[in-house]
Amino acid sequence: MVMTGSEDIINAELPDVRVGIGAGKDRASVERDAARFPGNVIVYDDPEALVNDLADGTIDAALRGNMSSSVVLPLLKKALGLEELERVVIMEPAGGRMFCMAPVGIDEGWTEEQKLDIVRKSMPLLKALGLGNRIAVMSGGREDDMGRNDQVDRTIRDARSMIPKLRSEGYDAYDAQILLEDAVKEADFIIAPDGISGNIIFRALHFIAGAKALGAPVINTDKVFVDTSRAKTDYVDSIALAMKLTEKIV
Repeated sequence: MVMTGSEDIINAELPDVRVGIGAGKDRASVERDAARFPGNVIVYDDPEALVNDLADGTIDAALRGNMSSSVVLPLLKKALGLEELERVVIMEPAGGRMFCMAPVGIDEGWTEEQKLDIVRKSMPLLKALGLGNRIAVMSGGREDDMGRNDQVDRTIRDARSMIPKLRSEGYDAYDAQILLEDAVKEADFIIAPDGISGNIIFRALHFIAGAKALGAPVINTDKVFVDTSRAKTDYVDSIALAMKLTEKIV
């Protein structure tokens, strides 16, 4: 399936699968959007039931909806036997093109090897979305900022080391430095310097600049789980995304 944006996902032919979505305090918005997919979407009030049904195959995919992440995500890790969750957020700026970005969890992507691993595990997701493998590896400054700050230096060294490794594996990786404004126009996948900066980029683009955030699929499991923000009020694109991701990509 080839897609260019969120509307393509929503309007695509969707598989006949069972999807669970979590309802927190704002149950009305979750129920409203679930009703757009009659017979396919189940609304859950119990987070443990949601993740257990995903783990045992009762449902084909799950979304956090507007349940608390501090409640759902630990239960998900336990149910799936994971030590950590690795997520990639799918974004679409107003009037712009869809792209993926990671790391976005504050405890994710703190080493070069972790970021390389995220890239490798994310390729099936990018392929499912019809995206290419143009990877912008960001750092905390420009090349000539080297030496100004130890933490910035670390991210610049990471980028310098990652790019030839990714290219040797067939990825179209390049050094985006700190130039996010160019990366969102050029890249299919943006690798933030670390989880904190990735989370801040996500929040700035989504909550301030109004970019769409379709959700953040977990990439280190074969189960389809799409993490969503509690502040999100329209889950139609996220539900459609979860349904599409149940299809096997070859």
